[in-house]
Amino acid sequence: MKIYVGNLSYRMTADELKTVFSQFGQVDKVDIIIDRDTGQSKGFGFIEMPVNGEAEKAIAGLHGTEIGGRTITVNQAKPKTDAPRGRPQRHR
Repeated sequence: MKIYVGNLSYRMTADELKTVFSQFGQVDKVDIIIDRDTGQSKGFGFIEMPVNGEAEKAIAGLHGTEIGGRTITVNQAKPKTDAPRGRPQRHR
């Protein structure tokens, strides 16, 4: 299951995040999203856990907890949509 983690400390590393989630089970992948222009963390990322039961326990156990001085948001990642970014354009 792919898990969204939001409101991360900008100093949080992928290894630190993996350690936190590993308490609940096997972690296959950790991605902290980085701003292309600045090279800085955007404050959110994704975790992939192969066992759904373990992923659900991680979501329940970590959502709303404080890590690195910030209260994190943890939930099942939603599939990416193809919706355009920015303002909708009007067609005449």
